[in-house]
Amino acid sequence: MPNSIYLISLAIIMDRKVVIALLITIIFGLNYVSAGDATPGEDVNPNDSDVPFTIISRDSPSVDSQLWSLKIRMNDDAYQNNTSFEITTQICLNDGVCDPPVKMDATIDGQEHMISLTPPSDHTYVNWRVKAIYEDGNSTNYPFGDWYKTWSSCWNQDGVYGGIDSSENGCNSQDESIPGFGIFLATTAIVSALAFSRRQ
Repeated sequence: MPNSIYLISLAIIMDRKVVIALLITIIFGLNYVSAGDATPGEDVNPNDSDVPFTIISRDSPSVDSQLWSLKIRMNDDAYQNNTSFEITTQICLNDGVCDPPVKMDATIDGQEHMISLTPPSDHTYVNWRVKAIYEDGNSTNYPFGDWYKTWSSCWNQDGVYGGIDSSENGCNSQDESIPGFGIFLATTAIVSALAFSRRQ
């Protein structure tokens, strides 16, 4: 019997540690997205030969609180094969947090698809991608597993500011975000999780 109690207690302790580890992973990983292999300040654009569309127009850089627009044209083969497009965007901020992806309501005129949005203050870049949906129901994402990217006029990557509206210490005519506020929230959540586990 004592061995059984010991094993049950050990299992409960291990479960708490697993839960706390998962909470920490989620807190630091959820909606925190790096720029990946992108070079800070350099837009990531599709190669026309690799995608079933071409960019007609796109605002670059994106500017805080100003309308950002993208217009693409589906190529003839895709259009004639009754392919449809879904365009998804994602806004990432200078504090390292990215908003959830949003499927846009595109304005469609024949082969042309246009979207627009207004980035919030202190954003780093606008991510976008195109999902081609074929007549048979299959689909392909462009780019696959990643994003095309339009950098803002003032971005912050790993503590370094850049863009035409940036200075060495931050963004011109912009309110600075509270330093370390994201870390404060994450730390508070971790402490709360630890306190909760100890009460159980």
